[in-house]
Amino acid sequence: MSKKKAVVSLGHEALGYTTTEQKDAVKITAAALADLCEEDYQLTVTHSNGPQVSMIHKAMTELRRVYIDYSPAPMCVCSAMSQGYVGYDLQNSIKSELLSRGISTTVSTILTQVTVDPYDDAFYEPTKVIGRYMSKEDADTEIKKGNYVCEEPGKGFRRVVAAPKPHDIVEIEAIRTLANADQLVIACGGGGIPVIEQQCTLKGASAVIEKDAIAGKLAADLQSDELIILTGVKNVYLNYGKENETAISQMTVAEAKAYIAEGQFEAGTMLPKIEAAIEYLEAVPTGKVLITNMLCVKDAVKGKMGTVITA
Repeated sequence: MSKKKAVVSLGHEALGYTTTEQKDAVKITAAALADLCEEDYQLTVTHSNGPQVSMIHKAMTELRRVYIDYSPAPMCVCSAMSQGYVGYDLQNSIKSELLSRGISTTVSTILTQVTVDPYDDAFYEPTKVIGRYMSKEDADTEIKKGNYVCEEPGKGFRRVVAAPKPHDIVEIEAIRTLANADQLVIACGGGGIPVIEQQCTLKGASAVIEKDAIAGKLAADLQSDELIILTGVKNVYLNYGKENETAISQMTVAEAKAYIAEGQFEAGTMLPKIEAAIEYLEAVPTGKVLITNMLCVKDAVKGKMGTVITA
């Protein structure tokens, strides 16, 4: 019997917020992913990178301030750096955990680029806050460069970048080849490195891609059997955080769309996950989406908890 193919999307909890936290967090993450491998899944893993890319962007900007001859790294380069070092920690921890269980599956990380539309409305209304807090003077300098900034009262100013929709995963054939060879693949980290096609070249874009959006697209492109989104809660909830909060065990795409229309899901947290689920299921109607906590995933894939979404 062939293995079930699943794309797993990891949130911030799976990685921590600093390099030290990440070293510890990925061990727990590796154990959860190894549990899925023991349940006969072939996994393609994608992950968030918000804290990581912000840290890199801040470090490279500060380096430029201290050493004037250094050039500040553009967002696309910071994204590539985050993919590399997050993939490095994940890959080694997962491989170690698998070997400790007698599983010899190869684990590979693919530096992944994702094309975006240069005319995407997101470039005119950027929403993703990144990097260090700046003074008013530094913020004015960023504005003169054509960048966007926002002020957080009492803290200072921060850079804001666009979050355009993903179009094509450039390395999708490489990812598919490795997945079909039963390797565990880490790809599209942080949503992928955003690039714009210019004739025969790819030019990095000053943007970040929503990691849930790329998870849905990746699962659709691979025609995966399942999309597993691991987040900070055990279930999707109606009226989240209110006295009448109710856990959802199952819902259809139609029900999910109705809940979105009601405003049930918060824009910066659960909404992107539900939208990714809908995109995947509309492309692969036979698939299913599981949204749950990483520590619960072993029981969730057996139907004991979590939220399952189907077409």
